[in-house]
Amino acid sequence: MSTETTIDTGTSELLCVIRDRVALITLNRPEARNSLSDALTPALRTMIRSCGENPDVGALLITGAGEAFCAGGNVKGMGAHRDPKKLEMSFDDKVADLQERQRLLTGALVSVRKPTIAALPGPAVGAGLAIAMACDIRIAAQSAFVATGYARIALSGDYGIAWLLTRLVGTARARELLFTGDRVDAVRCEAIGLVNRVVPDDKLQAEAFALAKSLAEGPRLALRYMKDNLDEALLFDFETARDHEAERLVRLTTTADHKEAVQAFIEKRKAVFTGK
Repeated sequence: MSTETTIDTGTSELLCVIRDRVALITLNRPEARNSLSDALTPALRTMIRSCGENPDVGALLITGAGEAFCAGGNVKGMGAHRDPKKLEMSFDDKVADLQERQRLLTGALVSVRKPTIAALPGPAVGAGLAIAMACDIRIAAQSAFVATGYARIALSGDYGIAWLLTRLVGTARARELLFTGDRVDAVRCEAIGLVNRVVPDDKLQAEAFALAKSLAEGPRLALRYMKDNLDEALLFDFETARDHEAERLVRLTTTADHKEAVQAFIEKRKAVFTGK
């Protein structure tokens, strides 16, 4: 029987429940297309860190309430409503502040050693797109679309969007999407590798949760090492990455999960993993 634990995020703008070892994190500002705010963003950073470290969580599933994933930053707050405290900061302090906020959001999300999934019920724009791309897997509703958005407000991008976009779709398409800021519908997103799959709108949450639950029930240590291997594939030469793969695989052969998986295969049953 499924159990559900509600987590206090400190704000109604972010919801979090843990169900079947899945941390379901929902951006909850549907009236603002779940754009980031001074309440939502710090809470999201905290949930990413705490759920990433929680041994009762096997996978993170991030989505948005209503008909959007995340519309990115608060554009109105960049104009007449700009925070006066931010205006008083020096250039170096502003840079350091943004770098720290980025490190604790998309940086922390990329660093989570558990499977992470973004479920896009609608638009993911700007920093919202960066959050989705920082997850391991993206599932989009048919009506969803993405856009980088920065060129439209004469900005160059933040939260690692250029790095993430280049690695998902390649340098030519990344440049096109950043320079133009054009909307990319879900079908094209899947075709160019920006999302992993597209599903009917009314099936999105169910299918995304089913995938997250399946991964959360998987061999935790093996999945962690897989993420390490995949990350190193972007950083190291083939020989170094291959040698590190070998070390991790041999280490896993001594685990209880590996022995359970082999026994389950022999007995033709589903393996039950404990993360040991």
